[in-house]
Amino acid sequence: MKFIPALKAIALAGAFSLALGGAASAATLHMHNGGEPGSIDPHKVSGDWENRVVGDYLEGLMTEDENAEAILGQAASYTVSEDGLVYTFKLRDDAVWSDGEPVVAHDFVAAFQRLMDPATAAEYAYLQYPIKNAAAINGGDITDLNELGVKEIDEKTVEITLENPTPFFLQALTHYTAYPIPTHLFDEVGDSWTKMENIVANGPFKLVEWLPGSHLKSVRNETYYDAANVSLDEVYYYIQDDLQAALQRYRSGEFDIMTDFPSDQYGLLESQYPGEARVDPFLGVYYYVMNQDNPKLQDVNVRKALSIAINRKVIGPDILGTGELPAYGWVPPGAANYEGETYNPAWADQDYGERVAEAKALMEAAGYTADTPLTLQLRYNTNDNHQRIAVAVAAMWKEIGVNVELFNSEVAVHYDALRAGDFEIGRAGWLMDYNDPINMLDLLKTGVDNNYGRYSNAEYDALLDQSNATLDLVERAGLMHQAEAIAMDEFGVIPIYYYVAKNVVSPKISGFVDNAADIHRNRWISKSE
Repeated sequence: MKFIPALKAIALAGAFSLALGGAASAATLHMHNGGEPGSIDPHKVSGDWENRVVGDYLEGLMTEDENAEAILGQAASYTVSEDGLVYTFKLRDDAVWSDGEPVVAHDFVAAFQRLMDPATAAEYAYLQYPIKNAAAINGGDITDLNELGVKEIDEKTVEITLENPTPFFLQALTHYTAYPIPTHLFDEVGDSWTKMENIVANGPFKLVEWLPGSHLKSVRNETYYDAANVSLDEVYYYIQDDLQAALQRYRSGEFDIMTDFPSDQYGLLESQYPGEARVDPFLGVYYYVMNQDNPKLQDVNVRKALSIAINRKVIGPDILGTGELPAYGWVPPGAANYEGETYNPAWADQDYGERVAEAKALMEAAGYTADTPLTLQLRYNTNDNHQRIAVAVAAMWKEIGVNVELFNSEVAVHYDALRAGDFEIGRAGWLMDYNDPINMLDLLKTGVDNNYGRYSNAEYDALLDQSNATLDLVERAGLMHQAEAIAMDEFGVIPIYYYVAKNVVSPKISGFVDNAADIHRNRWISKSE
């Protein structure tokens, strides 16, 4: 991908916007989409801003309906063996790529093998570890990719064998890690298959343009099996980290949908655009990750002091103003397959003043006072709301003898730093890819790429492994609750609040259904004049 200087991109974006002003079409969606995608390859993406794009042009065996529930996608039907281990999918006869080539079983087999191949270095490969031998292949213990439990029975039949019965497996297949690759193209150009000059689609839209710093553009894929029911002709995904600027563009009519907004503008939106700002709970946690390889953060009492000194109750209502619920545990309330009490440490119910006093005592015991403070750098990706929280937390930590240097960068740079371990405290968030607690808990498992802080506890890992081999859902939940308590009691991370989805949707838009996953595929969206 050839990048252009930022100023040139901005100028082009402005010219482009003016052009759109005169050519607006009822079937053209203009969507604010946050940061620049790091990739559009389903095995190399990780963010929701990338998922919105990739999930429009690629589709798995299963896909999402308007409510983000799993429905048949490229598969016309499936069966499950009595022991719950073998899923057999029959592909649609009319499932074809946008260049007219049929979607075949080999496209899925090759995609899953590529996902698990250690050479691909796919960060999210572990999301498909329920598949037989997936973890062993991805970890390098098995080198023959053909040992993966995904087989081509015939050109239109895919068989997937699991390690254990997995209650959320169909939902996991909606994730981009389960999307196929066009092997007829991949065999010819390799990883370059996602370049604009090569790319093909099997989803409802086809990507046709990527102007870095400005936007990506999709058009309706006329070869999609349900193209007749796709209302939109074009979708523009605008790159815009600055939420204030994005809101201005929404107010001027440039955007039909905003996928986030400055929290301090919620009141304005409610008064001037009643009903357009949507704030709804969904399954995700906003958190700070502590680099546990850093000597400053290896003392559990220091980590505890940092965590208990944060007054979470003021963040949602006062600092953000959109009512996010304080988070003291790791698995969001409402997660499926998680019978039992929500994790709630005793300190969460303490008077905040008492907590600050305890945190200060812990820091003093570790050698840090107002005169000899602990100095930490807090990194966050550029965003008004992240900055607002970082400033507030820095002030709270000041009270316990911690000096904070704030450091922000654009989203791709930020997450590269987290993955590289180049941080002390880092802002992060996790939106559950499917509704099962293992999707949260795996994030703190030893060796998982997105375990940015390198938290590691052998007992924690063993409990998750045991839960994966447990068929009884209540017993399985009990094991996962034990694991969650271990990680939280060791302050492996600092959960801050449970997310709410914050979208702004123009009255012209139909088919945008609020849901717990905050996934809104444009296949279901329509726009009126």
